[in-house]
Amino acid sequence: MSEIDTVSEELDTGEMDTGELDTEEVDIEGTSVTEESEALAIPLAELRPALEAILMVADQPLDQMTLATAVGYPVGEVNNALADLAGEYDEQGRGFELRNVAGGWRFYTREEFASVVEKFVLDGQQARLTQAALETLAVVAYKQPVSRARVSAIRGVNVDGVMRTLITRGLVDEAGTDQDTGAHLYRTTSYFLERIGVTSIDDLPELAPYLPDTDDFDDPDEVDAVDPGPSSDPGPSSAVETPDPETEAE
Repeated sequence: MSEIDTVSEELDTGEMDTGELDTEEVDIEGTSVTEESEALAIPLAELRPALEAILMVADQPLDQMTLATAVGYPVGEVNNALADLAGEYDEQGRGFELRNVAGGWRFYTREEFASVVEKFVLDGQQARLTQAALETLAVVAYKQPVSRARVSAIRGVNVDGVMRTLITRGLVDEAGTDQDTGAHLYRTTSYFLERIGVTSIDDLPELAPYLPDTDDFDDPDEVDAVDPGPSSDPGPSSAVETPDPETEAE
């Protein structure tokens, strides 16, 4: 009779003292309980490249447990791999480094290259806005304070990315929240007024001259959607023509 059969028989008859069962001594095909628990993680890919791939898209520091769960490796191995990667980047003099800050790991550009990064960012601030950004900016200017959802509804497309660009460029900022929905509201900034050459929102040109004639609408119902007042919803065509080519926000 094998050892396993003997243990099973003793458990069935109640003759075995459970106090004598040591999880470290029970070996099934050569793997202890402790080793088996360590092997529960299922590696999804090679550890170090997998960690690099995840950290590359992270927008905040990731702790070791989160990374270990994502790549399917034990926390100890993940911690060692992260330390090795950080040391490797330092030795190679890469333009970025892997830091353990705020209880998590994340890529950062090296301090000695701050001037290069600063120049790149500032140069990007001077680039001309895209057509989508100009249209979104026009909607915010004439409907402010306005939520992102409202701007998206007027333009007929998602504007989250464009709004982030406008906020980064200093042309739009937050203006509190809507009391009914709790949505964030947005408005144009003084920098926006400076760029287009006016002193206040009241100085923005009327939209009526830029709106299409009612004869241009194929569907009579579309006429009701056009409000020639200064607070009307600027459609794509009106938003395109509103900014003066010589004073467009850059």
